[in-house]
Amino acid sequence: MKRLIYPILMMLCALFYMSCDDYETYGDKKAKERDAIEKFISKKNIRVIDENQFEAQGYTTDTTQNQYVRMSRTGVYMQIVRKGCGSKLEEKKSVSIICRFTEYNILADSVLLSNLLPAFYIYNKSTGKTIDASQYYEKMNVSRTGTTITASFVSGLMMLYHSSSSSVPGGWLVPLNYINIGRPESENDEIARVNLIVPHSQGTADASSSVYPCYYEITYVRAK
Repeated sequence: MKRLIYPILMMLCALFYMSCDDYETYGDKKAKERDAIEKFISKKNIRVIDENQFEAQGYTTDTTQNQYVRMSRTGVYMQIVRKGCGSKLEEKKSVSIICRFTEYNILADSVLLSNLLPAFYIYNKSTGKTIDASQYYEKMNVSRTGTTITASFVSGLMMLYHSSSSSVPGGWLVPLNYINIGRPESENDEIARVNLIVPHSQGTADASSSVYPCYYEITYVRAK
């Protein structure tokens, strides 16, 4: 009997250690995320500047040098492609903003969602049908108190795709202290556009739970 028990115990121990090797801690996942962001920055030849330089440049990023500013509080990297027409968000006033975007999972090296790309098709979980995502846009209600910005989605792909949540990723709100939110009134007016590298802590609920970073291209325009 003892001869049978010993090999069984050895086998169980081996299985236990194998399962431990396969298990990723939260720290492991965060380290993998940091590595993925660093590789993405290197691959895209991004020049990272700090907030002091960003301020000295008039809160702009030089796109000719492919500059991104790293926001120390959130860990979000931001490139302002166009500041946009109109004015900054009003203080303590709810404003409706329309966005179009592309969401790219840096860790998986794949586009998750887009209504900026033409004819981008996704599976709608609620209806069981495939839809052309380019026919949708994101609408969110936003308010600002000082530098604190809060927002919730009213409609759009993010609510359809990411667990039907109305929560706006924190990373999406970072640019709103620096860009203008207006509507074009002449052919020379341009809407605001930014590029973002967003760590999981400032991303969607899905990104937060699975610990993956995303790259976003987003436009912002005031709703009618």
